[in-house]
Amino acid sequence: MSLIALLAKKSKLNASIKQTALARKSEGSKADGLFNAAYQGYANVLHDDPLRAEALYNWGFALLHQAKTKTGDEAARIYQDAIDKFAFCMLINPDYLGAAINGGVALMDLARLKKVKPDHELYENAKKQFEKANAIQAGTASYNLACIYGLRGDKDACLKALEIAQAKVTLPEAGDILNDPDLVNVKQQDWFVDFMEKLSKKTEADSENKEAVTEMPSQKKWVIVERTEAFEQTITEQQPLAEENPKEEQAK
Repeated sequence: MSLIALLAKKSKLNASIKQTALARKSEGSKADGLFNAAYQGYANVLHDDPLRAEALYNWGFALLHQAKTKTGDEAARIYQDAIDKFAFCMLINPDYLGAAINGGVALMDLARLKKVKPDHELYENAKKQFEKANAIQAGTASYNLACIYGLRGDKDACLKALEIAQAKVTLPEAGDILNDPDLVNVKQQDWFVDFMEKLSKKTEADSENKEAVTEMPSQKKWVIVERTEAFEQTITEQQPLAEENPKEEQAK
């Protein structure tokens, strides 16, 4: 960060501190307005710090996976810590896709741990996180939303979310969908069975088309790309990390 940028952030920070001091001496709507202005100033100071955002995301990611190894109050405490880290990350970078998705995942895990009902605020906050993820990149958290709607028994919203996930190629494997405990309330319903049957037929058709393309001769229209060392390296770097949970966004 340049000296000029650092001085600008320091100036914004000082202004927010002064607004906080004034808010403490004020009352009612005036105090609320000053507090909100100060909060926005603090957010602006933190905004656009890529290294800090990445550190917070990976910290939250580690906490999320540690929480899965614990039980009871200890697990709840670690889940909440992960949620806070993801929220802080998004305060710095509102477009951090991984933080939006895994923030929602952590909230859902905590909701399961506490055995709350699907309309509890933990699930509602998870839903908001997944909606933020979809706003950042369409369809990336549609399956996660389908799981929340499935828990709530909301057929229309669940089916729509599944169809969006299918269209955006973000659905997990069929076996993972069928074994997902979040969808246990809808798995026996006709509309869900119909969706899975259509999905299976499409998967089979896509597989047959790929085999047909593979068997076609490589002359004329089909050009073979020379696989240079640089090309191989690029392909390797582009491969996504293997996902332990298809609902999670892997650490970058």
